[in-house]
Amino acid sequence: MRLTTKGRFAVTAMIDLALRSNNGPVALASISERQQISLSYLEQLFGKLRRYQLVDSVRGPGGGYCIAKPMSELTVADIIRAVDEQLDATQCGGRENCHDEHRCMTHDLWSTLNVKMYEYLSSVSLADLVNSQKHKMAPPEVAVLADQRLGPQPRRGKAEKPLAA
Repeated sequence: MRLTTKGRFAVTAMIDLALRSNNGPVALASISERQQISLSYLEQLFGKLRRYQLVDSVRGPGGGYCIAKPMSELTVADIIRAVDEQLDATQCGGRENCHDEHRCMTHDLWSTLNVKMYEYLSSVSLADLVNSQKHKMAPPEVAVLADQRLGPQPRRGKAEKPLAA
């Protein structure tokens, strides 16, 4: 059982697109450059994502791709399915002919794992991944220490800028 580059790249590209979609359509060439994914491979993936109506394309100068539905409604499982990624832990592809044309003793175990994987991937939205990525990209908060020689200083909120030294 493994997730191929098709699924990994599709999810990565969708996160990249979602992070930049506030500024209008995003060119695949820019996603390709940032994520180091072949442009022709992205074109194939985005063709599938568009057919599943997960993204919209805009032609012409300033064109590119946009997310087609609210990110909170778009799950990782949707993306994986759209690019024809098969997540299957069974050796038989679910045909139950894993052991000399008979069902193997562990078939139910691997079939249940398939169900659990899709349940999990269906529970993770693109919005979840984008929020997680934004949190990782945010600059760390800097603690401002008051000079004790100046006496008690008023507390500043996050919105206020520290005074120049």
